[in-house]
Amino acid sequence: MLDEASAPADPLVLFRCWFDEAQATDMGPGFDPTAMTLATADAHGAPSARMVLLKYFDDQGFVFYTHYESRKSRNLDSNPRAALVFYWPGFKRQVRVVGTVSKVGRDQSQRYFRSRERGSQLSAAVSPQSQVIDSRAELDELRRRLEAQSRSGPIDCPTEWGGYRVAPQEMEFWLSRPDRLHDRLRYTKRDDGGWLIERLAP
Repeated sequence: MLDEASAPADPLVLFRCWFDEAQATDMGPGFDPTAMTLATADAHGAPSARMVLLKYFDDQGFVFYTHYESRKSRNLDSNPRAALVFYWPGFKRQVRVVGTVSKVGRDQSQRYFRSRERGSQLSAAVSPQSQVIDSRAELDELRRRLEAQSRSGPIDCPTEWGGYRVAPQEMEFWLSRPDRLHDRLRYTKRDDGGWLIERLAP
């Protein structure tokens, strides 16, 4: 159960515990504990949501990577706030994060890009993410050309590709309980940097 009296003062401590357990457990084909829903809104408040992968997290927040001209990036340029949702059904747990968003440093994006498989590098380099294209064949041809040009050499990290960090201002931990009387603990960032912990009704 989730008990506010014994919960860690820092929500990232609890998140790491839950995340490590999810990573260490085989939940079968298709399960990826790093998968998270990313919700954004444009300058007019129109919402948009999609699945992305968590690549890194620390005391500063949660990092994911994308194309800087994608729909999500255009949303974040005009409205740099976002929500994340992690759902681990095997553990009957869910974590919701709301926070401000900023780009990670260019060096960090380049280091991560170099760590990716070559196929993923090629795809990221040629895909105009979220833009309308004429056909799949066009995309395949762009990739074929880049692969031929680069041969076995390194693929440069595109300038329009990189990471974002969601710095949490609010985190909610949800744990399924019998008869749908679930546990919900919400952490809200205080002005002094600490966290207010409150129980929410299910």
